[in-house]
Amino acid sequence: MEILTSSIITCPKCGYQKEEEMPTDACQYFYECEHCKTVLKPQPGDCCVFCSYGTRKCPPIQQNLKCC
Repeated sequence: MEILTSSIITCPKCGYQKEEEMPTDACQYFYECEHCKTVLKPQPGDCCVFCSYGTRKCPPIQQNLKCC
């Protein structure tokens, strides 16, 4: 199974999108939108901002592993 590490994250406040590299060994709990400066946090039930706002789930979830 190929693990994809890039994801396009979309700010729910302003709609700005940016492609980012996801960490492969940790969850990313916070992400600051470079357009409107809103700090994103995971939605309830998600482990990281990529699982909540990205086009791909984080690498541990892609591997069916327990995330951080």
